[in-house]
Amino acid sequence: MYPDTHIKPHFPVVSPILRHVYMLIVTFCMISCNNPSEKTQTSSKQAAEQAVPDIVHRNILFFGNSLTAGYGLDDPSEAFPALIQEKIDSLGLDYRVINAGLSGETSAAGAERIDWLLKQRVDIFVLELGANDGLRGISPDETYKNLQVIIDKVKTAWPDCRLLLTGMLVPPSMGSEYATRFRDIFPALAKANEMAFVPFLLQDVAGIADLNQGDGIHPTAEGQQIMATHVWKVLKELL
Repeated sequence: MYPDTHIKPHFPVVSPILRHVYMLIVTFCMISCNNPSEKTQTSSKQAAEQAVPDIVHRNILFFGNSLTAGYGLDDPSEAFPALIQEKIDSLGLDYRVINAGLSGETSAAGAERIDWLLKQRVDIFVLELGANDGLRGISPDETYKNLQVIIDKVKTAWPDCRLLLTGMLVPPSMGSEYATRFRDIFPALAKANEMAFVPFLLQDVAGIADLNQGDGIHPTAEGQQIMATHVWKVLKELL
């Protein structure tokens, strides 16, 4: 009930047409509030584009010993895997070089070390091992076996991975019979596993004093450039 003034409150009379107009205005406001503005839509689109992850690079894993690691060089960028990366970048190719060289590595040690490296994606695998086996006089049969184990592990982990093997020679002081058996390891492995093959990694470098460090074994920066050239001639066909 209203107060005893006996005066009833007065409400304005709204015509049906005006009431309809009011409803249209309210509906329009509700739709405008629920739909983002063009600016908001643009911002959302930009945010979505930024959320898209970068293109995943394909990986080239160089697995070897001090020759791959760049032992004795002033800068790791002078080692031949890094020089290969420079060639790749200059061509705008979407590959990332991973240098997994370890000085002093033998084929047996490499067969044990390879497992954790294969946890990352590997698209091209470059195997450079065996030189230390030869210098130590390890049986070529044993070296062959260990290198095959490494290759098998790579194939199992990454079946679509492309493979490249670099060959090696031992000094004549190891004896001609041993040198021949050791040399034959690499082409035999490459053929058996359908691998791209660089016959001798130190071609045009080994035995040349100006291209090797004081120990006469490890290449200088200039020697590494020559190695990179030999490897690139074969590797580029796999990219």
